[in-house]
Amino acid sequence: MDKLKHVPLEGRQRVVIEGVAPEIDGGRFAIKRTVGDSVEVQAIVFADGHDSIACELLYRAADEADWLHAPMTAKGNDCWEAVFSVSVIGRYFYTVRAWMDPFQTWRGDLKKRIAAGQDISVDLLIGAKLVAEAGERAGGEDAARLREWADSLRAGNTSAAESEELLASMRLYPDLTLAAQYQRELAVVVDREKARFSTWYELFPRSTAAEAGRHGSFADAEKRLPYIASMGFDVVYLPPIHPIGHQFRKGKNNSTTAEGSDVGSPWAIGDQTGGHTAIHSELGTLKQFQAFRKAAQAAGLEVALDIAFQCTPDHPWTREHPEWFRRRPDGTIQYAENPPKKYQDIYPIDFETPQWRELWEGLKGVFDYWIAQDIVLFRVDNPHTKAFPFWEWCIGAIKEEHPEVLFLAEAFTRPHVTNRLAKLGFSQSYTYFTWRNTKAELTTYFTELTQGPAREYFRANLWPNTPDILPQVLQIGGRPAFMVRLLLAATLGANYGIYGPAFELGESTPREPGSEEYLNSEKYELKHWDIESPQSLRHFIARVNRVRRENPALQQDWTLKFHETDNPNLICYSKASPDAGNVIIIVVNLDWGHTQAGWVTLDYASLGLEPGKTFEAEDLLSGGRFLWQAPRDYVELVPDSLPGHVLRVRRWLKTERDFDYYL
Repeated sequence: MDKLKHVPLEGRQRVVIEGVAPEIDGGRFAIKRTVGDSVEVQAIVFADGHDSIACELLYRAADEADWLHAPMTAKGNDCWEAVFSVSVIGRYFYTVRAWMDPFQTWRGDLKKRIAAGQDISVDLLIGAKLVAEAGERAGGEDAARLREWADSLRAGNTSAAESEELLASMRLYPDLTLAAQYQRELAVVVDREKARFSTWYELFPRSTAAEAGRHGSFADAEKRLPYIASMGFDVVYLPPIHPIGHQFRKGKNNSTTAEGSDVGSPWAIGDQTGGHTAIHSELGTLKQFQAFRKAAQAAGLEVALDIAFQCTPDHPWTREHPEWFRRRPDGTIQYAENPPKKYQDIYPIDFETPQWRELWEGLKGVFDYWIAQDIVLFRVDNPHTKAFPFWEWCIGAIKEEHPEVLFLAEAFTRPHVTNRLAKLGFSQSYTYFTWRNTKAELTTYFTELTQGPAREYFRANLWPNTPDILPQVLQIGGRPAFMVRLLLAATLGANYGIYGPAFELGESTPREPGSEEYLNSEKYELKHWDIESPQSLRHFIARVNRVRRENPALQQDWTLKFHETDNPNLICYSKASPDAGNVIIIVVNLDWGHTQAGWVTLDYASLGLEPGKTFEAEDLLSGGRFLWQAPRDYVELVPDSLPGHVLRVRRWLKTERDFDYYL
């Protein structure tokens, strides 16, 4: 028996399957797609010797018991490929199966023997046996037809061996007795379309009152919805709408001393009236929140809520579940710190508590509550400061019951951490776009995001500003810088958002030199915004968002391609719809202070364009039309009036006559 210790269960299984892709960390995590997308699967499949191999892709939705089959095509060098589509939200699984194909081997050898003039009488009998065995595996008319083919081969009919009809029938009924199957079933999480393409607008409801100094309500915010919708956004994202704590409340400009009228930070969650499932009394009631949500829906906007798992000293959990917080030796609860900074108004959750199971259920219950209120889009605050196992469990449990729910991770942290959160299930992720400004930085970073392995699970959501971040480029670049950053975010990424009205009104004053905090930040006080200001970028934003909606090329990221420019202040890139029927070329002036000009050379092959042909391009921002003198043309961009081109390829020009190509 010892001699058989390492003998495989089936030693006659000759096919090897390896290198299956896409596969994340050995199948530990799922890849991501949206409804209607395709999954292109590759595998390295080979065997000993020279016999032919057959290979197929197996796939199924999670609620289906039986596999669907797609034949894989040999692409050379033992690489095989097949594609399947995902049509419903939820989970799919896929794997690869392969086997020796004796009929294909026999058929190929027979052709060689016939060409060499050899006796093939025995070979025809071998083929007849293979066909007859396939007939035994088949049924009905197929079985009868295969028996006829077998009889024909026994009778010496060589033309039967070359029949494509016979070959197709044999492929339907292979002998899978010794088939090899990849050792893992790989998963796909399929989300609704908004996971791939969305346009976010962040709004503080408390700053929407008609009069300066009055605390806004949901009713006030509801009146702001037509304005937001008119700019082409489809998500209105609200910072935390919960009661704000009173102990150690922060004052204006993050002061540790609050005046009596200071409203505090919405992220300091909880007071005696409630916590994460309660609503700030000055915003309104749950009924009024629902009225706001329904009005947003009627305006084409989905409401996203902020989930911030942290508590003030006033939060009910500090009394009801003190074991969920870490205590110091003097018995007090440990507040948040980033030495030397202290945040006495915030108590972080202790994920190492012995009562972690009860804690997990309590936190998931917050999502459950708001999902019951028809909220299925969440922006999660600082998820990288909470335990990874919790997120994997929580998101997995929620999406199993509510696959339509989407999660945006606000994690400005190290790359490995942001990637891990995406693998664990976050549908979208904030990025480092906020700090990528030069042509080299943007090219390198977005090539990594859209062409590297992370694209299978990491969906970028680009934000040129947030309530926490006023980047230096917006502090010093003036109106042109806001236009450039908006244009980059909206065209480099299919998902992007802005913190408004600060963005469209050009809010650019930092708290102090070198700081990325806003002076008089809305995080700590009520603001009164003049949304009708003639200086507003609302019309420019509306035009850009309309272009996004009307062009499928800008609604996904994987076809992003950068093109050569001879001026480092000009960046050129393109996107194409999956069917190549919509091609968009973007050229942007990265220098917000000066006119920049230069030559752009397009990579025609990557665009699917015929080399050497001139084409007409329509500028979707200005409405102008241009003849692009292939493949190199001159571009000049004035930051104050035209910071960039968004060019749609309209038609080819062929000799003296032109004809429509892309419409």
